[in-house]
Amino acid sequence: MEAEERARRSGEVDAALAQRDTATALRLMEQMLAEAPDGFGLDEWRKIGAIRRATGDLRGALAAVHQALVCAPLDFFSLLAKASLQEQLGDPACGETFGRALAQRPAGDLPPALQGAVAHAEQAYAAHQARVETNLLAGVSPVLGGLDDAARLRTERFVSNISRRTRAWHSTPTHFHYPALRENEFHERHLFPWLEAWEALTDVIAEEYAAVLRAETADLQPYLTYGEDEPLAQWRALNRSRDWTAIHLLQRGQVIEANARHCPRTMAFLQNVPQPAIPGCGANAMFSLLAPDTRIPPHVGVANFRLVAHLPLIVPRDCWFRVGGTTREWKRGEAFVFDDTIEHEAANDSDELRVVMIIDCWHPDIAPAERAAITEIIARSPNAGGGL
Repeated sequence: MEAEERARRSGEVDAALAQRDTATALRLMEQMLAEAPDGFGLDEWRKIGAIRRATGDLRGALAAVHQALVCAPLDFFSLLAKASLQEQLGDPACGETFGRALAQRPAGDLPPALQGAVAHAEQAYAAHQARVETNLLAGVSPVLGGLDDAARLRTERFVSNISRRTRAWHSTPTHFHYPALRENEFHERHLFPWLEAWEALTDVIAEEYAAVLRAETADLQPYLTYGEDEPLAQWRALNRSRDWTAIHLLQRGQVIEANARHCPRTMAFLQNVPQPAIPGCGANAMFSLLAPDTRIPPHVGVANFRLVAHLPLIVPRDCWFRVGGTTREWKRGEAFVFDDTIEHEAANDSDELRVVMIIDCWHPDIAPAERAAITEIIARSPNAGGGL
């Protein structure tokens, strides 16, 4: 069929559709298909699929959508149409297809006519993911009871990864990547025997924090103090902001005496923590203060050879912390260690101040001899000036 003739017939189809004459539009499209099947591309298959659906021929519409996807396997509109048709036909595969469609959703705002369909797709896919996880967990439930907490969490995360509700997250430090270290969002407690002693000091540390606040010499600084010309747009709202502040006890290896002298037992405890003592970079220990209704955007840290530990001291409700695919609430006196080179974010959605003590420590996979090597290398690195 010549291009001119095809354009004429397409115009007739469009005119019939404008008159809501779907029967005529379908007859014309089917004639075009019968006469020149090789001339049908993505647009034609999508159109005939939509017309067949409008006339109630759901299986014929699905066959047309299949051909559209042969032309363009990642076409968002065809995937969404396929999922919807499968759903109408009672095909349980629709859940997975809704997920594939959402994965190809174009960036930016969608036309109003599509917003409802996408919202439905999100609900249908979430329900599908929940069914998958329920089924998998039901099958493994006799085994879960015999696992320790860490193994159980890994198994449950394996299930949610299969359902695609979560995914694998990796360490992506901004500056220093030490090879072959375990990547864990939150590391297992038994690797850090000093955590229990730290937790036992919660009340003492909270009292010493309060003593710092009462002191006239207390040094309370914005958590972020980047130059305004640096390419750090993610931090623009919080850079030099008083909504996220820090009281440093150790900063890049230096004792901040104005604060530390009010925290003798906290400073004594730090002597037992294996922190990276690298001139100009570490170790670090501070009280982190997050103002009410403040969010810390997703970001990653500088170096994967050191980890970060939190001890919550003042935690109102509606405060949460996400590392990779795991979100948890801070609980006063319950410390944890995480890898800050995996994307993480935090929020204080309450109307009260949140205070957490933060320290750094060596990654447990790094042997003492390696620590010495890393210390020497980082101290000589041209990027060491930014700290850890």
